[in-house]
Amino acid sequence: MPKQKKIMLLGGLRYLLPVIEEAHRMGVYVITADYLPDNIAHKYSDEYVNVSIVDKDAVLKVAQEKQIDGILSFAVDPGVVTAAYVAEQMGLPFQCSYQAATILQNKVRFRTLLRDNDFHCPWFKGYSSVEQVLADQDSLPYPVIVKPADSAGSKGVTKVEDKRYLSQAANFALQNSISGECIVEKLLDTVGYQSSTDVFTVDGRLAYVCYSDQLFDRNAANPYTPAVEIWPSTMDKTHQDDLSMQLQRLVSLLGMTTGIYNVEARVCSDGKAYIMEVSPRGGGNRIAELQDRATSQHLIRAEIQKALSLPLETITQPVFDGVWCNYILHVYKEGHFAGMKIDNRFRAEHVMDEALTVAAGDKVHPFTGANTSLGTLFLRFDTRKQLEASLLQMDQHVNIELQ
Repeated sequence: MPKQKKIMLLGGLRYLLPVIEEAHRMGVYVITADYLPDNIAHKYSDEYVNVSIVDKDAVLKVAQEKQIDGILSFAVDPGVVTAAYVAEQMGLPFQCSYQAATILQNKVRFRTLLRDNDFHCPWFKGYSSVEQVLADQDSLPYPVIVKPADSAGSKGVTKVEDKRYLSQAANFALQNSISGECIVEKLLDTVGYQSSTDVFTVDGRLAYVCYSDQLFDRNAANPYTPAVEIWPSTMDKTHQDDLSMQLQRLVSLLGMTTGIYNVEARVCSDGKAYIMEVSPRGGGNRIAELQDRATSQHLIRAEIQKALSLPLETITQPVFDGVWCNYILHVYKEGHFAGMKIDNRFRAEHVMDEALTVAAGDKVHPFTGANTSLGTLFLRFDTRKQLEASLLQMDQHVNIELQ
């Protein structure tokens, strides 16, 4: 009888539940790891180990002791570099080298790579202290975006139009950085919508690529946190093709192999398409789940197969069944969650999946990042026009009640 495969998943957030479910369907033993034993994913895994996922040597030691066959940091940004390190040290599959992961996961290093290799890249500069940022306050190309060099989910991000607010923004970014580094970059004047999506490479070839439209809630506590994501994108095909060519060039440049990547991109008023971020992991907000539902492909299963050196699920260019929307549930004020009501007809016709991350009585906070969302709705429509009309009336379709 063949030995049961073991996979280690870094982190314990709800985003790991579909990965755990799929792994169990495949007969895989799942170990989850982080320093928070009460995280929900640990209730569903076969085994939990208490270790900081940013301590790569500590994770490596545990992984060796457990004799794992694969490791992922799916939708968990802080663990990506560690996962790449452990995979490389143990000779396990990963979509890129440890060195490539350290570049992709650090916004300063990534922007430097893009700039030095003639990719489209905004003006930027990295800093390790508030004092360093303030030394440049009179020469920055305002408006600028100040953000941590190594965080995701819009945590620590501020738009600064006036140098009076620069110190506060820099301090906020540095507080949310694992490495104590922030980046200041020129705010790009986006045309249309930013895209945040998952792509998949096979043997260094971009086998599955798509783009989305990412919408923001101007009334949210953090107006730069994505509130709605729509597939397929309305981005002009010329720009989509340009981005795909840039992504393939990046994949080849960094020697990436097989696996999933979360990609953020946008088109700007200068007529250029920019790759903003590429992370060797599945995206947060259940992106891979939605794309699997909408295209009848299996990115999550393929990512597990890759990690365990199993024969790979067939991955092809995606074709979307209708227009799909990932609606991020959120509130505008602090309170206690009392429930959510969805119009019965709207639910029957358009709600493909609903996943609350809060329960009655839980304290909830204004929407500042992915960590303050209340869950997600997967919505499907026949046309983009139908979707847009519904989004304008979401308060009539979905009502979140607070106490």
